[in-house]
Parts: sequence; C-alpha cells; structure tokens
Amino acid sequence: MRCSSQATPQPDMTPLAIVDIDGTVADARHRLHWITGKPTHAEWVGFFNAAGADPVLPHGAELVRQLAHDHEIAWITGRPERIRGLTEHWLARHSLPAGRLLMQPEGDRRPAREVKLEQLQKLAGEAAIDLVVDDDPRVIELLGEHGFPTKLADWLPWSPVMDFHGE
Repeated sequence: MRCSSQATPQPDMTPLAIVDIDGTVADARHRLHWITGKPTHAEWVGFFNAAGADPVLPHGAELVRQLAHDHEIAWITGRPERIRGLTEHWLARHSLPAGRLLMQPEGDRRPAREVKLEQLQKLAGEAAIDLVVDDDPRVIELLGEHGFPTKLADWLPWSPVMDFHGE
C-alpha cells in the first residue's frame, strides 16, 4: 500500500520505509525523568543530550533491518536538529541502516506529529512511501488520516510525555 498523496513512483524506484527513532528503535525511558511535569528549556536540553546513552530496542532494530532488504530507509524523529550528530552516531553505533534523517527544525515547538506529517507530505512528492513506523498512536492516526500506510511500534509502552514540543 502506498501513500495516495505522493508522486507516481518510477518502476525502478526503491520504496521508502520511514522509521521513528525514540520508542521505536531507541529506548528513551531512562531519560524521561528530565521531562516530567512541565519541563523547562534546560530540562528538554538535558533530555535530548542524554539520547546517546539510549539502549537499542531489539524488536525495532530487527524490523528496520528486515525492511532495509527491499526498502530505502529514512528516519524521522521529534529530536531537535541540534543533536543530529549525536543521533547519526547512535544509529551507526547500533549498526542500523543508513538513510535520510528528518528532524525537528530548531525553534519549531509544534508537536512532533504535526512536523512529521509536514515532512512526510513533502517527501511523498519525491518518493514512494511504502510504510511509516512510529510508536505514538497519535502520529499513526494522523498519518493514516492523510493516506500514509502505517505500523504502530507497540513493543514498548508509549508515553505521552514524549510529545517533543517543549524545547
């Protein structure tokens, strides 16, 4: 199933699988203590700066490795652009497939789901999006409403505090 809002894919195009990071392949639970209640800017900074210590989620890592056999992988995350290097290093250290990395633009405080939808709508004009995997049921619902094929990453309990719009 392909997203209906995308350009017509060329026969030789490898379809895209878009994969979220936190809660899908990265276990961010050890850093949730930074953002309980109404987090300050400094607490959001601490939360994101600790992302390099995230354990890998085996189920999510295995899924993305399987998808990489017949899909181009693109990563999408609510992490801010300022930790791009940390995130790229984390992905490589865990031997996860290389791919385009879509991140929350600096200073953009919209909920991650809104930014992800916007980014995917732009990307759909360039490539055939075959699947989007995310742990946030609100992201899955919103993307599904816009015609994107989705899979809920349900191997970890989802936490609404990970709605990255506070930094």
